[in-house]
Amino acid sequence: MNGRVFIIGLGLIGGSLALCIKKEHPESIISGYDISHDNLKLAKMLGVIDEIATTIEAGAKSADLIIISTPVKETETIIEMLSAIELKQNVLITDVGSTKSVITNKSQVLLDKGITFIGGHPMAGSHKSGVSASKVILFENAFYLLTPHERISDQMVQQLLKWLQGTNAKFLIISPEEHDLLAGAISHMPHIVAASLVHQADHISESHKLVTRLAAGGFRDITRIASSSPSMWRDILIHNKIVLIELMNDWKQEMDKVLALIENERAEELYAYFSRAKTVRDGLPQDQKGAIPAFYDLYVDVPDYPGVISEITGFLAKEKISITNIRIMETREEIFGILVISFQTEEDRIRAQKCIASYSNYDTTIG
Repeated sequence: MNGRVFIIGLGLIGGSLALCIKKEHPESIISGYDISHDNLKLAKMLGVIDEIATTIEAGAKSADLIIISTPVKETETIIEMLSAIELKQNVLITDVGSTKSVITNKSQVLLDKGITFIGGHPMAGSHKSGVSASKVILFENAFYLLTPHERISDQMVQQLLKWLQGTNAKFLIISPEEHDLLAGAISHMPHIVAASLVHQADHISESHKLVTRLAAGGFRDITRIASSSPSMWRDILIHNKIVLIELMNDWKQEMDKVLALIENERAEELYAYFSRAKTVRDGLPQDQKGAIPAFYDLYVDVPDYPGVISEITGFLAKEKISITNIRIMETREEIFGILVISFQTEEDRIRAQKCIASYSNYDTTIG
């Protein structure tokens, strides 16, 4: 396919989609708009986009495909703006937001004018953000949900799939309502729980200062998503409030059940509760990307001496293995610490484990 593609919002997702489309459709011309002019210049310099659009109207008028890659609240405003612009007759518009029902309802203003809008949600991300972190492989094997309105023809859905073919994602077509329920259960609720756990630890730390020091390791890992953008999650939760109110009421009932088991010391039932959770958790797919970006962590037992980190990263550099994050869980004098190295893919983690084993005697463990 060829034509003009206009991307509104040049962050990690928007930039990565631009790279995927350019790879699969090299004849296409990709323009971009972002509220940050510096971000626009960087996207052009990096070759993520071909042209800079000075306004949304300027970029949208001649576009064959428009991708709205902004927070969900801004997406509503942009849809309203696009409905007032004289667009090409067969233009196709999509978004990448984490909620779909509100956005799909808002898109009625476009549908009433004969403009095709198909909601989209690529379930992929990275430990890094911004257009400079854009990767053509970001969406590989990730689920990419499309939520077309019932008035949208299958022909237009297939056209969008062709545009997005270079993502190498696993596309699923579902209703906006089903999307919001699924995303609420496996993405939105976990973010609420993670934030709540951090708040609880913070309250306890007011009278027990050791909490902050001890809340490393596992606690830090299971609450890492609490570090996500506050403004983004504020808008997502408001957009998906109907689903989340129901899920949170279910969660309260679940916690009441556990509370009763503990209060009454129902040992066998507590065992069964955790046993069932373990069985379900162990049965989850390990080699697929889900709604929350995975950390591909490798744990390395290292002695505490100067230069050990540069030594290990030097091994990886020799084999051209890229890392996304690195940290030390615990180091004390004359006691081995744990070096945690994060990778973009499972393949990189496996290569790194073999690399470290070939250059050293350090023990490694996949977390």
